[in-house]
Amino acid sequence: MTHETSGILIVDKPQDITSAGVVRRIKKISGIDKIGHTGTLDPMATGIMICTINRATRLSRFFLESPKKYEAVLKLGVETDTLDATGSILTTRPVGTVLRQAVIDACKQFEGEIEQIPPAYSALKHKGVPLYKYARTGTPVIKPPRKVFISYIKILDITFSEIRFETKCASGTYIRTLCADIGRQLGCGGHLKTLKRIECGGFSISDAIALAEIESHPALETLQDRLIPMSDALLNMMPHVAGSELTEKIKHGKRIAVSDIGIGIDIKNTDSAFIKIIDKKNQLLAVVSPDESGDRYNYCCVFHNP
Repeated sequence: MTHETSGILIVDKPQDITSAGVVRRIKKISGIDKIGHTGTLDPMATGIMICTINRATRLSRFFLESPKKYEAVLKLGVETDTLDATGSILTTRPVGTVLRQAVIDACKQFEGEIEQIPPAYSALKHKGVPLYKYARTGTPVIKPPRKVFISYIKILDITFSEIRFETKCASGTYIRTLCADIGRQLGCGGHLKTLKRIECGGFSISDAIALAEIESHPALETLQDRLIPMSDALLNMMPHVAGSELTEKIKHGKRIAVSDIGIGIDIKNTDSAFIKIIDKKNQLLAVVSPDESGDRYNYCCVFHNP
């Protein structure tokens, strides 16, 4: 391996560190010139962070919009200003007996396409400034509701005033807001106590490596076994193995016709509108998408080395 080695690291983020902090710590490893991540986790949250290394940073866009799966604990009876356990308590209310069916019914109200008001304490920006900075100065900015999609909410356990659940949702969904909304629906309020991202971009928490383990490696080359090649990381993309003629076209940035990739590829029947073009050694050459004209493909990113 060399400093030009690129790929994906699936990191298990620990609690009490920002996503940017995770990136800074990993970047100290020799051989990592560029690094990015594909979805922020709050400092209190744990679980999957997909980190893109070196040239793979150009693939970040293909992970940003992927659905996420979380395991969370909702604490009933206590509302906070941040909607999670890190905030100041605003109200406390008696919880009473928590009936499982009532919880299930309340959660059903938030499945499918819903509208969410983003938290006042969030990294969303207003006039170029993160919302949490306004909130911390006592002048919170409330953003208008926006549509999000929640595939399901599955109750895992109910213990006294705590509800542990799993949810799968679209990118941009705030689990803090979801917890607060469920609490209000139940009439006692609530906040997010703990949060763990257990699935993202087709990878599960079992694929993730602890940050401490990653940091124990002095150089990128010793992480080779845990670095996922770029071509393998794009799990939902249809692959196409390029012959010599197509490889030359990509090398020189020439137009790719439908016939270059082959007849019979039906984009509508795949999970992705993109195609990853690889060589016979499974090295990623390019990612392309169909042109609106229907007779050619457009380059999204090219990785061929002249």
